[in-house]
Amino acid sequence: MAPGQVFGSLSAEDETTVSKMSGWALYIHPDFLWNTPLAKSMKRYEYFDYSVNEALYLSEKEEAIIISVMQNIQTEYFANTDKFSQDIIISMIEVLLNYADRFYHRQFLTRKIENHQILDRLEDILTVYFNSEDLLTMGLPSVQYVAEKLNISPNYLSGLLKVLTGRNTKQHIQDKMIEKAKERISTTELSVSEISYELGFDHPQSFSRLFKAKTGLSPLAFRHTFN
Repeated sequence: MAPGQVFGSLSAEDETTVSKMSGWALYIHPDFLWNTPLAKSMKRYEYFDYSVNEALYLSEKEEAIIISVMQNIQTEYFANTDKFSQDIIISMIEVLLNYADRFYHRQFLTRKIENHQILDRLEDILTVYFNSEDLLTMGLPSVQYVAEKLNISPNYLSGLLKVLTGRNTKQHIQDKMIEKAKERISTTELSVSEISYELGFDHPQSFSRLFKAKTGLSPLAFRHTFN
């Protein structure tokens, strides 16, 4: 959970109708991390921005590891406080976060059916968008737009794509744009400027720079290869 997210628990009446749940919770006051290396590096843990339905599914072995780290934190927390206490607890919190990062990486790889369905849906969404008027009126689709269409948080989608394909969501969008650009350059007589506007670019120079960075050729040089 990220700071500011709301957490609720079942009332006594509700517990009579569902299985009683138990687990671990670690609450960290911001002041505890103030001016520490972990406070500065916390943003690299993208899973704090994942949605509730994108939770981490632990194996029994992984769950045992997490519980072990939590128990070590608990032991240190209730021990006699000295000048090492805060640094030791913070180091164990970082271990906990790194294990979560590792286990999410594993989850991206092991949930093959669900994840490859997401890849297929992503391809379909981009294909429809790049063949619609939205491209001309709204420009390139944003990462947020694609994530909302997939009902996935932007960070979870990019994390998933980076593990499965080596490219994040923005790079997938750019690759689809280059694919469309190649089609227009090779099969029409439109100028580079006209094609760049069709693809949602306000400035042809920006389109040409991106095209060359992705293909190694300028748009005109690419067209000449078909002559």
